[in-house]
Amino acid sequence: MDLNPNLFVNSLSKYTRRITNTVKLGDLYMGSDYPIRIQSMTTTDTMNTLGSVEQITRMVDAGCELVRLTAPSMNEAQNLAEIKKELHKRKIFVPLVADIHFTPNAAELAARIVEKVRINPGNYADKKKFQVLEYSDLEYEAEIDRIREKFIPFIKVCKEYGTAVRIGTNHGSLSDRILSRYGDTPMGMVESAMEFLKIAEEENFHNIVLSMKASNPQVMIHAYRLLVQTMNQNNMHYPLHLGVTEAGDGDDGRIKSALGIGSLLEDGIGDTIRVSLTEDPEFEVPVAQRLAARYKNRESNPEIQPASKSLLVQTEKFYEYQKRKTKEVYNFGGSQVPRVIGNFASQIPSFEDLKSIGYNFDPIQDKWSMSELGADFIFLGENAAPFMLPVGLRAIYKSNFWLNLADKSNAFPLFTIEDFLSQNVFSSTLNFLLLNTKDCLNQTLLTKLKAQDKFVLVLSSNHVHVLPDLRNSFGILEENGIDNPVVFGLEYGMSSKTETSLDLTMLFSSTDSGALLTDGYGDGIFFLSSPEDKKRLNDISFGILQAARTRISKTEYISCPSCGRTLFDLQETTALIRSRTDHLKGIKIAIMGCIVNGPGEMADADYGYVGSGPGKITLYKGKEVVKKSLNSDRAVDELIELIKANGNWVEINA
Repeated sequence: MDLNPNLFVNSLSKYTRRITNTVKLGDLYMGSDYPIRIQSMTTTDTMNTLGSVEQITRMVDAGCELVRLTAPSMNEAQNLAEIKKELHKRKIFVPLVADIHFTPNAAELAARIVEKVRINPGNYADKKKFQVLEYSDLEYEAEIDRIREKFIPFIKVCKEYGTAVRIGTNHGSLSDRILSRYGDTPMGMVESAMEFLKIAEEENFHNIVLSMKASNPQVMIHAYRLLVQTMNQNNMHYPLHLGVTEAGDGDDGRIKSALGIGSLLEDGIGDTIRVSLTEDPEFEVPVAQRLAARYKNRESNPEIQPASKSLLVQTEKFYEYQKRKTKEVYNFGGSQVPRVIGNFASQIPSFEDLKSIGYNFDPIQDKWSMSELGADFIFLGENAAPFMLPVGLRAIYKSNFWLNLADKSNAFPLFTIEDFLSQNVFSSTLNFLLLNTKDCLNQTLLTKLKAQDKFVLVLSSNHVHVLPDLRNSFGILEENGIDNPVVFGLEYGMSSKTETSLDLTMLFSSTDSGALLTDGYGDGIFFLSSPEDKKRLNDISFGILQAARTRISKTEYISCPSCGRTLFDLQETTALIRSRTDHLKGIKIAIMGCIVNGPGEMADADYGYVGSGPGKITLYKGKEVVKKSLNSDRAVDELIELIKANGNWVEINA
């Protein structure tokens, strides 16, 4: 295979599916010769045979091709046989995956029963006690030998029974040994997996899938890219399972998942996906299907021309966050956070309408208030604002309309290419230029643009590969010395204005703009079409910026999707905690069903609410235990008190 050893993808301008080995899971095959497989995980107790079977039936009916169940002990591992037997009675032959943490003997038993076993290299045979350890090279190798002794018997069972293995690294559960040498980094995640992978190869075992999951999409994306690069350099071509762990629920969970998973699918990486939502597992499946469907037959589409050369020589930028350097124009670019532009070109807004973009008017007090999701600008097209806009919200008009405004204060023009080239009257503080990616090749335009230092570009793409086309244009702008801020001009055929259409818009925009934001590109989001549900589109814009970690506007919830290990009702508890804390801007709260998804998996959360036993909760500040074994009926109150004690609480009406 002709692979670029210094990059995670063959081409940044032509979609090609990453070529992989084929992995067999019973009668299901996975790899680049097969469609992207859709999977999910049960939330039932694995000892509850009928409950698990009923849930699996719903998952399969929804389109799930692969089902994972937790097996935390020998009992659950053994009961997988009963679940499989009952499924076969019902003529359901979906491959099953056992999820193993801490218990190699359970993994060996499960490998004799199910089609695939997932192990976590951070806790399968390694140590995770949150200790800072120092290893000499000899001591480090001795630890790997100890892992080899525990791992090889499992591999031999898998070879004997034809069982596939997923080596599933999680950002938050890296072992103390890996952390001592590599730190809490994507490279540490890769090395954790590679140690196990090399042992498997020594045993001539190749029926393997790998994953690099994290709750932070930026970490997750960089880890997968590093893994692919590392495998390329070692002539390894194993399939990859994609997922953002503990994504949460609702639109936020879907946005975060689409950003992480979609960004990799765009570059041909990924052979099976699981969207981890704090919802019933059958609701995860349609989201995964919609993400995967975007890449059917994509290889037949044309290459982006011309391809930027500057991107290829900056390969390191794809493995760590580097913000694009731009001039600062008004409140765009430079050190400014990305901005959100609401679109009201199709209507004259009323006081009530501005609620949808975060501004509430109190007629009694005759004053405006702004929520944490208040848009920065409102595009009015050729509609004059019927009242004085609230402080903090600025108006954008089509350039010809703006020219005729008597009062241009707090109002800025949006130029088309034609108007820009023919016009010489511009705002002295801020202008917008609407251009398509193909316009980045217009040398007349670029020459005039270089002479104007008060312009923000609104960049859109008509190419079927929106993300790489936009990314490629950033390279071309750089090659031409253009360092203006760039706002993503997004449009996804929302003319139907249906909920389904907005659902797709949410997923696609999260992939295209969100993935670029995590790589340091982009200074704002502007949906060029204006559906009726402006509030949801505004929420999506801020959700993308939050998921990309480029603008924190609200409380972030890192909640696991539940499984048979969960010790309380995750959906109910998450809703309760959200209802009491969702006004705490910028705070990250992890809600974890058990210790497996506890202090490790919630790697960068500020506070943690973790199930530690039936009816018992342990609270964390960062990774430190603060309160143990609280009764669940008062644990949420205790969490609030913990937040207050650390100075992170604000009153709702403050």
